Formats: sequence, structure tokens, C-alpha cells
Amino acid sequence: QVQLVESGGGLVQAGGSLRLSCLASGGTFNRLNMGWFRQAPGNERELVAAISSTGVTNYGDSVKGRITISRDNAKNTVHLQMNSLKHEDTAVYYCAARQSWGIASTPQLYMYWGQGTQVTVSS
Repeated sequence: QVQLVESGGGLVQAGGSLRLSCLASGGTFNRLNMGWFRQAPGNERELVAAISSTGVTNYGDSVKGRITISRDNAKNTVHLQMNSLKHEDTAVYYCAARQSWGIASTPQLYMYWGQGTQVTVSS
């Protein structure tokens, strides 16, 4: 059983930056494919970024060029560096993990989820 704990959310002004972190436990981290998703009220959960066990990355169209996902296998942690934040980035951000092979962009393909962390961008 994999447990995921997110941290780093908060309130930031438009144009600012935040760095989210997700600490994983209970599994072999370097074999996990990881993802960050977000969900705003009334919206479906959508991909922010994903990173495979081998470091291949994929980004949602709305965040490309502003957000970077990375992983530190020595610390069982995946990070999400968010720059040039916009009001429309406001959402609950979730860390997710899957043990199946390959990177994935849809939430249904992830088995493990964190509790989420709120990101609020004031305009």
C-alpha cells in the first residue's frame, strides 16, 4: 500500500510561484509512475503533470512552460514547481501514483492518491 502526502500549497498572488511536494511511503518509489492532478469546484480532475519511473514527463496543455515536475528517488519525493501562476490555477492539487508500467495522463489509471493541497491564486 502506497501512502502519499502533499505539502506546499497556499495563497499566492498572480504571477507568483509555489513549489508543491509529495512524499511517498509504503512502496518502491523508483518504480512508481507519479502524477499531479488538480480539481477546481465544478470541474473534472485534470492532469497538471506526470513523470514516469524513468523520468519521462508529460504536462497538461494549460500549464506547459510554467510548471515543472521532478522527482528525487533518494527522498521518495516528487516536486511540482509552479511559476507565473494565474487565477485559473486555483484548485486542490492531488499527488497520485501508479505501479503499472508507463506514464499516464488520466486520473482513472492511478491507484494511489494523496489527500490534496489547496492552491489559491489571487488576481
